[in-house]
Amino acid sequence: MAWGPYETLIVDEVDRVVTITMNRPRRKNAANSVMWEELSDVVRALHSADEVRAVILTGAGGDFCSGADVSGEETRSRHMLHSMRHIGDLCLSLQRLAQPTVAKVRGVAAGAGLNMALACDMVIAAEGARFSEIFARRGLVVDFGGSWLLPRLVGMHRAKELVLLADIIDAAEADRIGLVNRVVPEAELDAVVASIAARLAAGPPIALAMSKRLLNNSFDVTLEQALDDEGLAQTVTFSTEDVAEAMGAFIDKRDPVFRGR
Repeated sequence: MAWGPYETLIVDEVDRVVTITMNRPRRKNAANSVMWEELSDVVRALHSADEVRAVILTGAGGDFCSGADVSGEETRSRHMLHSMRHIGDLCLSLQRLAQPTVAKVRGVAAGAGLNMALACDMVIAAEGARFSEIFARRGLVVDFGGSWLLPRLVGMHRAKELVLLADIIDAAEADRIGLVNRVVPEAELDAVVASIAARLAAGPPIALAMSKRLLNNSFDVTLEQALDDEGLAQTVTFSTEDVAEAMGAFIDKRDPVFRGR
């Protein structure tokens, strides 16, 4: 699949893994209207890109994303409410991707940039990364799904502390409170994320997509409903060629080759 060119993004596809790099390094990759549009376009395209097995989201120039660009340099072309609905649609689209997503975080991840990382399935951070729900310092309200994501990740009281105080926390603290999956040395970040993405890309795509959906829905259903949903999903996966391949690989003592069918 052809990606780009884009004004604010670099999109690469290698070995069934798409890497989306936010590319406004002079603004710490703050998202302007063009970036929001381009991110929306890329994520929308990924929904129908069955050949893509995993997605990495990251930033150029040593930072992840400092949030929405509120510098005032842009001329607003539509009402703020319409813009926020568009950003909300991107958040939903990102979390609903069938492919597993990994946020690779260096430097600053703040505001909507932090919540964009949290909307991914895994967050891997370099030791020097810094995180902040910075909205209150700008007189703003938490957005890009932060009000929903944070309590589920770190608990309600910790979420309120992060949002209301708008402190900047380091990677070690983010790891301690469960905001990220793991913290690795700066020099190892690329290799660690590439290894994780490769493992995800080699996995059974139908089963992974269904498991991801079950987990995303888990806080909104009863145990009874979750068990019913698991039963339906398992019934579907048992009928796939990937399950037969996994069983054959187990017997043959080899690694399975999953084809997503």
